[in-house]
Amino acid sequence: MRARKPSNSKRSKLSKLGIVLAVANHAAMGVALGLAFALILTWTPFFRVRDLINTDPKMTMAGFVGTVVLMFGIGAALTGAILMMEDA
Repeated sequence: MRARKPSNSKRSKLSKLGIVLAVANHAAMGVALGLAFALILTWTPFFRVRDLINTDPKMTMAGFVGTVVLMFGIGAALTGAILMMEDA
């Protein structure tokens, strides 16, 4: 009798999980960098971001910081995905 070859389905599932974790890692790094960048912009008086906020400062600041964080996070995740596709 011939020995059966192990199926590659387990290996492919692990590699897919590794790719997803790597993209999530890139996204998390982008979010952290975006948060640092947004906090530097809002707390440094040189950039005068706080002077632009007139109505409802909490919501405006939350919207600004959220937009910057999402922009950095999505950009880093897409960049990570492209770099991993290039390596394959």
